[in-house]
Amino acid sequence: MKHRQTMLFLLLSAGLAAPLTVRAQQAPGPGFGPGPGMGHHGPGRGAGEAVPPFLRGIELTEAQQDKVFAATYAQEPLLHEQEKIAFKAHAQLRALAASAQYDDAQASALANTAAQATARISLEHARLEQQLLALLTPEQRAQLAARHTRHEGGPGRSGQRPPAPV
Repeated sequence: MKHRQTMLFLLLSAGLAAPLTVRAQQAPGPGFGPGPGMGHHGPGRGAGEAVPPFLRGIELTEAQQDKVFAATYAQEPLLHEQEKIAFKAHAQLRALAASAQYDDAQASALANTAAQATARISLEHARLEQQLLALLTPEQRAQLAARHTRHEGGPGRSGQRPPAPV
């Protein structure tokens, strides 16, 4: 019985930690993180410095930069709240899985809470990307499409599929 609880704990932990690991690996680079002396969600960056990674290298007008900044920071309170909900649910699920009073219904509810918060975060990211793409000119969208095509195949590839095995 103890072995089964340990295995369940490990599987749940791995499954629930995966979205957070992916999010951490997708952390934006310089210019999109916290400003000097600021926390993760605090202000302190200029409008041109808060460009999401997929827009880097695209020359934005000052008006576009201002709109990108406003859209990006408008969603921060919701993202922060959902991150707190997911983190708290994961922590409670880990504690429950390690306790002697394990309850499968409660574990399922916590897992669902974490999953819903993660889904809301993903949806907000998709909404933001769509909102930001709408700000771009046709030329800027063409630049993004060309860059996407170049990088589709991965490093050292031209975006083409490898030949089929014979």
